[in-house]
Amino acid sequence: MYQWRKFEFFEEKYGGKSKIPEDVSGKIECCSSGRGKVVIGSDDGTVSLLDRGLNFNFAFPAHSSSVLFLQQLKQRNFLVTIGEDEQISPQQSAMCLKVFDLDKMQPEGTSSSIPDCIGILRIFTNQFPQAKITSFLVLEEAPPILLIAIGLDNGCIYCIKGDIARERITRFKLQVDNISDKSHASITGLGFRVDGQALQLFAVTPNSVSLFSLHNQPPRRQTLDQIGSNVNSVTMSDRSELIIGRPEAVYFYEVDGRGPCWAFEGEKKFLGWFRGYLLCVIADQRSGKDTFNVYDLKNRLIAHSLAVKQVSHMLCEWGNIILILTDKSALCIGEKDMESKLDMLFKKNLYTVAINLVQSQQADAAATAEVLRKYGDHLYSKQDYDEAMAQYINTIGHLEPSYVIQKFLDAQRIYNLTNYLENLHEKGLASKDHTTLLLNCYTKLKDVDKLNVFIKSEDGVGEHKFDVETAIRVCRAANYHEHAMYVAKKAGRHELYLKILLEDLGRYDEALQYISSLEPSQAGVTVKEYGKILIEHKSVETIEILMRLCTEDGDSAKRESSSGAYLSMLPSPVDFLNIFMHHPQSLMDFLEKYTDQIKDPPAQIEINNTLLELYLSNDLNFPSISQASNGIDLSLRAKSGAPRKSKAESNGKLIANHKDTNKEKDSTERREKGLCLLKSAWPSDLENPLYDVDLAIILCEMNGFKKGLLYLYEKMKLYKEVIACYMQAHDHEGLIACCKRLGDSGKGGDPSLWADLLKYFGELGEDCSKEVKEVLTYIERDDILPPIIVLQTLSRNPCLTLSVIKDYIARKLEQESKLIEEDRRAIDKYQEDVLAMRKEIQDLRTNARIFQLSKCTACTFTLDLPAVHFMCMHSFHQRCLGDNEKECPECAPEYRSVLEMKRSLEQTSRDDDQFFQQVKSSKDGFSVIAEYFGKGIISKTSNGPTGTQRSSSISSSSGF
Repeated sequence: MYQWRKFEFFEEKYGGKSKIPEDVSGKIECCSSGRGKVVIGSDDGTVSLLDRGLNFNFAFPAHSSSVLFLQQLKQRNFLVTIGEDEQISPQQSAMCLKVFDLDKMQPEGTSSSIPDCIGILRIFTNQFPQAKITSFLVLEEAPPILLIAIGLDNGCIYCIKGDIARERITRFKLQVDNISDKSHASITGLGFRVDGQALQLFAVTPNSVSLFSLHNQPPRRQTLDQIGSNVNSVTMSDRSELIIGRPEAVYFYEVDGRGPCWAFEGEKKFLGWFRGYLLCVIADQRSGKDTFNVYDLKNRLIAHSLAVKQVSHMLCEWGNIILILTDKSALCIGEKDMESKLDMLFKKNLYTVAINLVQSQQADAAATAEVLRKYGDHLYSKQDYDEAMAQYINTIGHLEPSYVIQKFLDAQRIYNLTNYLENLHEKGLASKDHTTLLLNCYTKLKDVDKLNVFIKSEDGVGEHKFDVETAIRVCRAANYHEHAMYVAKKAGRHELYLKILLEDLGRYDEALQYISSLEPSQAGVTVKEYGKILIEHKSVETIEILMRLCTEDGDSAKRESSSGAYLSMLPSPVDFLNIFMHHPQSLMDFLEKYTDQIKDPPAQIEINNTLLELYLSNDLNFPSISQASNGIDLSLRAKSGAPRKSKAESNGKLIANHKDTNKEKDSTERREKGLCLLKSAWPSDLENPLYDVDLAIILCEMNGFKKGLLYLYEKMKLYKEVIACYMQAHDHEGLIACCKRLGDSGKGGDPSLWADLLKYFGELGEDCSKEVKEVLTYIERDDILPPIIVLQTLSRNPCLTLSVIKDYIARKLEQESKLIEEDRRAIDKYQEDVLAMRKEIQDLRTNARIFQLSKCTACTFTLDLPAVHFMCMHSFHQRCLGDNEKECPECAPEYRSVLEMKRSLEQTSRDDDQFFQQVKSSKDGFSVIAEYFGKGIISKTSNGPTGTQRSSSISSSSGF
């Protein structure tokens, strides 16, 4: 005990010693605390209640004589007392147990009130003989059940269990010892232990410690020790351990026997337990005074020590320790706050004690870390860097890492710093900067073993305690490429793995092999990112990988079973076009291989567009061409040794000629492929081709590819653009042949092409008599242009003579003369008919008509009255006409058709669009206009009746 440090972690409250209020009468026999009150039992039977600060609240008479024991319950505001009352009969004991409900007050007179006594019980009966009560303890079970244990001086324990208020109780007796000497058999202490459903009772006598298992029937007794203690030297810890005090030591007991023992000399007058502290009042035999000590057993220190006079009772309430002395005074001792205790320890540099203190009192992690930080700072100031780092490591998670890192960077303690950073990564709290710093430490120390352990000691794939990208970046910067590749591969960062292989190491074959081992989706991503480098150095192998990705050669059976759906799930070659940006020749090879293997790809239009652009370009600008030239140059020089200047010049000309020849040959081959693609990708059964027509036309125009341009224009029925191409090339023979093929209206051609051709020759400005005569043949055959237009068109060419069109004009004049003669005859005939019609109309208006028909036109029987005669010289029986007497049945259909035709012509005259469309599409627009005038469509009409009824009817009832 003398080796234990002493500290003042407690202080006296309320200014030191306090006086028990004078309202507490009589001698104090017993005390209890709970629910914010201190309860005192006196020898005059009075129970007094004190509030915080030991202020008197109220008192009431509980028993007629002395109050021997009492206990304030925690769960309910009940007070259980044992005391002496008036003896009713000699056979009954005066010792009673009472239960008071402090929440229910009954008035007594006018000046005071007493709580409701809900239960009174005689302790001793015939089955439970009377003896002296030496200890008392109440256990609160599930309300309203109470378990009361009463220890006697004869070694027996009387137990009362049940609802005392309703007198539903059971009694049983526990026997500890059968020693005749009562001084060694009396029960000096009791303690309940509840462990789940198991209920146990500790019983202490001066010579033994026993344990009763109350959940067994009958209760089973177990002797834990053959030594005991006196009254007031027994208590229970917060872990349900029994504590007893003897002159030589303090003993702890578990259910299996004696536990730890603490050697504190002196008679233990009182024992108590408060917030993990052991309270002990020890009598000093030499000085005759008592000492009150508060022990912190975990940290092996005395938290408080105080010399006191005679202590009669010890309680704990309001967070304080209350010592009641024999002179009816009291001491309230309270624990200082944690900050005050730590400040006290820090001033004495007792950091280890402070650490143990905060850990034992279960302070939060932040407070513990702060103590560890201060301890670390103290060690750091003493240049004990290893121990300081050990403390700083324990603060990880609560102390900002930069605080520690800065200290050890300044001190240039790279080993300690490495240790801290390793622990930071172990706990998964490292940032990218921490990873960078740790790896830099390893590389600076050239500690490859630790670097291997840090990087390669992970258990699961992808489970890293560091930032992967940072680790790779630092290892690359320090030329630890193998370590960087290991991290990238294990983390599944294929793009970083390949970046190291390709950019740092230049191991292209290994990179291609690695890509081949990946899943198709991952391989596609990596090829997109690093394909440019691979194409530049390993174009053939890269194209093979792309073919596998886009076609899946190894899964041909699956592709054949569901080609359309399966191909749509595969990557498209279009996705990889960007990697061929500087290598168009490789791109062309790749797309050609793909289209040869896959006949109907999902992205066929985009692929064809790209191929057309490659095929039709004049110059691919492929680097291998210049490289090949350089190779030839070098070989020639090697063979010639050290050539003279003239020989070098001749070699240069040979190389240039060879280069131009190869370039021209390559361009011709590509254009043949382009034309073939233009034709094959636009089959006759498709309305639109499998490529972008507008793009194809632009490519042909930009690169001067005439064959492709003519094919596209002809396929799109842009015949005028076709002949424009021939005109631009001055290919007269091809121009006429094209018009023969495309200008035949019987085969769906456009005859107006001949007119455009004639206009071309008319504006040519050179002698083209032969071609003009051939063109005029087809114009005359199909009557495409009037002769006057032909003359006007050809007159613009000063190189043409009249002899070119003399025969054509003669034939056309002869045809026109014949037409004029036919028109004159038709005019004469129409004039005669018009005169006859006018004469007939005049005759109808001025002269009478004589009807001489003797038969009915309808029934051919002889006419009889009544009869109807029409001006058209048809006669009918009235009965044959029926209700229709206004129209001649014979002439009405013809008349109605004429009216319908007239109405149709009038309606046509209102449709201007149709009129102009006919004029525009007709070979001779004038004839269309003349026809409209001839039919009276364009002539002005009145709003009156459209005509006069030619056949009016005359009724006759008297005869002809």
